[in-house]
Amino acid sequence: MTVVLAINGVRKTYLQGPKRLEVLHGVSLAVEPGEIVGLMGQSGAGKSTLLHIAGLLEEADAGEISIAGRPLSKAPERERTRVRREAIGFVYQFHHLLPEFTALENVAMPRRIAGASPAAASARARELLERLGLAERLDHRPAELSGGEQQRVAIARALANGPAVLLADEPTGNLDEATAERVMDELLTVVREQAVAALIATHNAGLTRRMDRTLHLREGRIVAD
Repeated sequence: MTVVLAINGVRKTYLQGPKRLEVLHGVSLAVEPGEIVGLMGQSGAGKSTLLHIAGLLEEADAGEISIAGRPLSKAPERERTRVRREAIGFVYQFHHLLPEFTALENVAMPRRIAGASPAAASARARELLERLGLAERLDHRPAELSGGEQQRVAIARALANGPAVLLADEPTGNLDEATAERVMDELLTVVREQAVAALIATHNAGLTRRMDRTLHLREGRIVAD
């Protein structure tokens, strides 16, 4: 099967005054369509940095990020921005929904930014929200939703443009255990149905058991699969 997300030999170092902090040491991995890969590691292991680089939000010092076979690490910023908008969906620990907009409007916004008509954007948003069990909450603003509902809206927003890749950084980290399991179940189901390549960072070993495989990041290196 074709690899959708390929990370090859990625290295990243930060300067902290006179010191060099080596965060990633030649990390390589690949994710196929519809495959869900868990990424585990202690705080400071480099999970968020790796996701930021994979999502073209940050540049690596060395190595390559390819999406659907296209190398993008050295691509012009305009191209990287286009790929982020059209091919990559992001879900974070905090939902980052816009408080003045309804659930439907929050999810429709990426489609509108991508150039879709209001009707097409709303139809896509409605489809995703209904699929995630929020058919009765379309017109509610974030403050009127529970934590689990807010995160499901964030997941729908990440999938609005039909991305090839989904990157999630502790997507259930702010939820209680029961809610986290429900949200993760729904996330995994939708990702598999839409054949998205997903890389999900989490501290929760129980959640990773539902994924296709798990990678462990320790001191900037993949140490086990």
